[in-house]
Amino acid sequence: MVNARLSRILATASVASVAIAPAVAQDGAPAPDTVFIFNTLLFLIMGMVVMFMSAGFCMLEAGSVRSKNVAAICLKNISLYAIAGLMVWLCGYNLIYGGEAGGYIGSLAVWSADDSAPLDVGYSASSDWFFQMVFVATAASIVSGTLAERIRVWPFFIFTAVLTGFIYPIQASWQWGGGWLSELGFSDFAGSTLVHATGGWAALAGALALGARTGRFTSDGSPVAFYGSSMPLATLGTFILWLGWFGFNGGSQLAMGSISDAVAVSDIFVHTNMAAAAGVVTVLILSTLLLGKINLPMVLNGAIGGLVSITAEPLIPAPLLGTPILTAVIVGSVGGVIVFLTMPLLESLKIDDVVGAIPAHLFCGIWGTLIVPFSNTDISIGAQATGVAANAIFVFGTSLVLWFLLRFTIGIRSSEAEEEIGLDLAETGAPGYDFVPVNVPAE
Repeated sequence: MVNARLSRILATASVASVAIAPAVAQDGAPAPDTVFIFNTLLFLIMGMVVMFMSAGFCMLEAGSVRSKNVAAICLKNISLYAIAGLMVWLCGYNLIYGGEAGGYIGSLAVWSADDSAPLDVGYSASSDWFFQMVFVATAASIVSGTLAERIRVWPFFIFTAVLTGFIYPIQASWQWGGGWLSELGFSDFAGSTLVHATGGWAALAGALALGARTGRFTSDGSPVAFYGSSMPLATLGTFILWLGWFGFNGGSQLAMGSISDAVAVSDIFVHTNMAAAAGVVTVLILSTLLLGKINLPMVLNGAIGGLVSITAEPLIPAPLLGTPILTAVIVGSVGGVIVFLTMPLLESLKIDDVVGAIPAHLFCGIWGTLIVPFSNTDISIGAQATGVAANAIFVFGTSLVLWFLLRFTIGIRSSEAEEEIGLDLAETGAPGYDFVPVNVPAE
């Protein structure tokens, strides 16, 4: 069965259904084997670029936490990527793409490559699996940063397995697997809601179940600043994420076997870049005017907020104000405003989000999804709002239940003593940096 998200690939391949030469069909369109090769290369190359986002998340988080928690963050990020890969193989992929049209869930089966009719499909089965898998890992990375410095690693790994194997795939099947949201007309090109809001809702549920870091807020609720170990490292991580987003959005064109596809991927790159740039500059201006100083972590999240905002419709077929680039700038700028306003809002609510992932991924993901009808007039606001609401209810609800189930069974939070010495020593037995003093309290 062909899923809705890959229908564009089949449309490209069908144009070149009769080949008379290795590269060109009789009507001048690319031959099927040429289409197959370029589509497969798109998945593989863009998938590798998206995989590199895992390194970006790791560096952003490592720079944002205190020095005594860096090794634990690195452990979590490489482990969650591995767990995601195994879970997508065991059940996740077929839960997304193995269901019926208009359905609510796919099939519970282990994935295996089927290239029995490769030219009919238009791409290698393994290339598609790899591209979809790295998207799932991205959602899990969002959760890691929010809950840093006080989450125990094994409860986090258990949650990651459920998120990547079941929660993410079920809600993704509603759209990308040809499910009920797809039938309704919902649109999310590369996952503002299906990837980023999903990670954001899971992170918010975890933050509520886990509570704030010890000492993060005073007795009267005032926030206490905790400074990250390395702002250069956090900035490098953001640059890596910015680079990875070209694969994230560009690869979601899902085809590279025609001139129109090549043009579309190129346009997506430009629109993605401009939205991120607008998010950065917007936060720069707001910080200067309203705070008097420029907040670097907020600027970094301004870039990510702009990227998340444009992800639901980076192609921009029907621009809001005349040109696609101007529309991308507006969408990204609003993402920057959202980050600027909601990071302190979470603090006022005493919700401890170490890296600011909830504003950048959840709130900007919702914004990016709801604004799609203004850049693609084929989409209705009703369908978009329904998709956002369904994602929120399902992901937040199931995540909250799972977090509290873990909390009241095996426990999810490190002790105050472990927080004091840092999770590097508590979870890995060694510091992440050699200049961090090793002061383990006596038993």
